[in-house]
Amino acid sequence: MLLDDFIKLALGSVIAHRMRSFLTALGIAVGIAAVVLLTSLGEGIHKFVLAEFTQFGTHLIAITPGKASTFGISGAVINNVRPLSLEDAEALGRLPRIQAVVPMVQGNASVEYGKRTRRTMIFGTGSEVPSVWSMKPTMGRFLPDDDTTHARPFAVLGSKVRKELLGDINPLGQRVRIGGESYRVIGVMESKGTLLGFDLDDAVYIPTQKAMAMFDQESLMEVDLLYTPGTDSEVLAERIKKFLKQRHGSEDFTVITQDQMLETLGDALNILTLAVGALGGISLLVGGVGILTIMTIAVTERTAEIGLLRALGAGKRQILWLFIGEAVALAALGGLAGLTIGAGGAWLLGVAVPALPTHTAWSYVLLAEAISIVIGLAAGVAPAWRAAGLDPIEALRSE
Repeated sequence: MLLDDFIKLALGSVIAHRMRSFLTALGIAVGIAAVVLLTSLGEGIHKFVLAEFTQFGTHLIAITPGKASTFGISGAVINNVRPLSLEDAEALGRLPRIQAVVPMVQGNASVEYGKRTRRTMIFGTGSEVPSVWSMKPTMGRFLPDDDTTHARPFAVLGSKVRKELLGDINPLGQRVRIGGESYRVIGVMESKGTLLGFDLDDAVYIPTQKAMAMFDQESLMEVDLLYTPGTDSEVLAERIKKFLKQRHGSEDFTVITQDQMLETLGDALNILTLAVGALGGISLLVGGVGILTIMTIAVTERTAEIGLLRALGAGKRQILWLFIGEAVALAALGGLAGLTIGAGGAWLLGVAVPALPTHTAWSYVLLAEAISIVIGLAAGVAPAWRAAGLDPIEALRSE
């Protein structure tokens, strides 16, 4: 049998039974569309979370008190052998390849202006937040680079705190009470949204030393370091560990590079994408069962045709590949339709609901199409094998 004849016979059977072929391909199309749509959502969330995470700065190393085998959000100050101090932060800032340092303490306190009071997050930070955290004031300026032991009582308001407390009043130069102490407002930060559950707009920034006294803390909760681009973060992290061990006498701290954070976060989000893709794969499995069922019925209906082909000289292998070819054609056509529906649906969803991120990864698209073809091949083997095994004489008699 010539290749042209083989293709004509396989496609001719698909076209001759339009409704049956349509319903069979539809099962695969739904499965592929589900895989593409769900993985697009997963990839969209993946990219969205990573973008949100990195918008607050890159080339960062975080140091927290206490030795931990795993890492997470900084919690309360840990009772360790030696606190992570402002002096440690200043010493770290003098290391080679370190551009800026932010010593940080956080807590919750009431902020008062006139008769208005709002309880909000208080960040005790250094003057280099704009460069390290990629946050800039929209009004005024950020905290000055004062002596850590004699920091002036200045405050910078988050955009939400400014709106809730002062409304349309020009905040610059106004006095607010934070934790019962008076502070002069010198700036308002740009809106940045949330990071790991913290609303950075609903916050007030004051000098680190003032915050440590306010919350009665002896140790910093975290020190963030901005290093020079192009620096090997792992090598620098080891240098920082060695330096702090010399100061503390032991490794009673944890050093985390942003690359490690992004890698761990990326791994978790990849698992999410694979999980939602697997849910769509269930639909693919159902589509494969549909192809198996339809091809089994086709063998029964076309027994006489198979007998005639065998009588005209078609071999078992040719009959086998003829039916497998039909199954693969149905799966491939259904797969292409599913890809169009899935990718189009993801695009429409992104347009209709801009807050819901979608991103169609073509690696998943090609993988889904390949899987649909493999499913068609696998589902067509048993019926095709049965068709090839029919006795030509008995097959002709079935008419």
